[in-house]
Amino acid sequence: MNRVSDQGMGLWVPRPHTLDAILARLDRLSLRPEFRMQREGALARVLKPYVEGDAGRLVAPLEQEIEMASLYLFCDYYPEDGQLTLIEQLRDVITEHIPEEERQWLDPLKHSYLDVLKLTSPPVAGQDLLLQSLADGTKVVLPGGEWIKDLTMDRPLLTRIIHDPNAPLESDRAVWAGCGVTMSHTDAKALLDMTSDWRREMEMSTGSFALGEWKEFTKRFGYMVLWAFAEQRLAALIDAAVHVEYRTADDQSYLYAIALYDHHEHRTFTDVLSGMTDLSPEKPDPADRQGATVKRPVVQQWGQRESGRLVARLTLTAYQLLVECDSPQRLDLLKHRLAAALGFSLHFRGETVVPPVRQLSVAELMSDTRPRLVVTAEEERTMLNQFLEKTYLEWSDQPHVALGGQTPRHAALTPSMTGKVGELIDDMERHDPGRRRLGTTAFDYNRLRAHVGFEEKTD
Repeated sequence: MNRVSDQGMGLWVPRPHTLDAILARLDRLSLRPEFRMQREGALARVLKPYVEGDAGRLVAPLEQEIEMASLYLFCDYYPEDGQLTLIEQLRDVITEHIPEEERQWLDPLKHSYLDVLKLTSPPVAGQDLLLQSLADGTKVVLPGGEWIKDLTMDRPLLTRIIHDPNAPLESDRAVWAGCGVTMSHTDAKALLDMTSDWRREMEMSTGSFALGEWKEFTKRFGYMVLWAFAEQRLAALIDAAVHVEYRTADDQSYLYAIALYDHHEHRTFTDVLSGMTDLSPEKPDPADRQGATVKRPVVQQWGQRESGRLVARLTLTAYQLLVECDSPQRLDLLKHRLAAALGFSLHFRGETVVPPVRQLSVAELMSDTRPRLVVTAEEERTMLNQFLEKTYLEWSDQPHVALGGQTPRHAALTPSMTGKVGELIDDMERHDPGRRRLGTTAFDYNRLRAHVGFEEKTD
């Protein structure tokens, strides 16, 4: 599993002060009223996964991503309204003096590009760094500094390459663009593979195979590299969220993925569930037996455990089958197995697979162990109430197998069936999942009684 800690570790590196100065001039130009719409469009293009996609609802871009988006605007973006690029506009400025030591950066910025680099040898304090592009093998020499402690051989770097104007054109010497993000080798390769796939799709759709070499491609479409990085961050976040371990206040598994079925073949269900080798009989909770005044099939439970931890529980009552799991994936697997084994004997009522709403902290997401979140009793009661309310909302007007296919509302009007309808509601209340999990019912069953014309019952 890719941990969020493997994704997007931001890095800040000092830039030459004259480079900072020329970038500040470009920024001011981009903020002029006549260019503001182009600025917004360029930044939205680079940050598209956060602006338009799923990522923006779950995770914000790193500060370094925002900075690289600004560098795309300054260095790569061609306005769509016919204006000159910001670099060309700055070249033409005659209303203010631009020192030559600043102006010398315009060509290097114009030819700069995004790349994914790896260290070719361990960084040494006080020495230059030799890096190599993972995309085309180009070697780059960058100045070292005290921040090299943030660089390691096993984490490639996504950054912008700016040639050093004080070095010969044929030299490999470059300067830092001020920021970058490091990632694992696996993710760096996946990022480049994703970008290459998009590149091939563009070539196929346009019929042109002349997108150029890597440097030319990333100069024109470097924002796609940042798109791929954003997609990886989103995937890592989802992966971390999926693997969150939810626990109750008494340190038991929180079984929040639930499905409820009606049935009318208790013996058949008992035989099928008992035959599932990965399910073990569990002792029913006393709450599941309380209040019974007539003889009916014994409530039975089966559990599924992993490493001694309960991950699924199935409760079979006289009229219902309740399936509770620790994840939607496990619930889906059990549902498919039940459908294959029991077929039309299963009558689906409803399900819930929504985990507790929580804001995971950075520390929890970056932990090397599965994040563990404790769910309060009140949160559990709310979840069960919402699930049962949704499931039973139309109960009185849906055909029920125990009523010979009649709806409870219609059957309640028939003297011979009135008692059966009352028995169904009493049984549902008796085995409400809240009794076992919280010691009290999670749903008000007098609402069902009112729906079919019965009087309320008091405790």
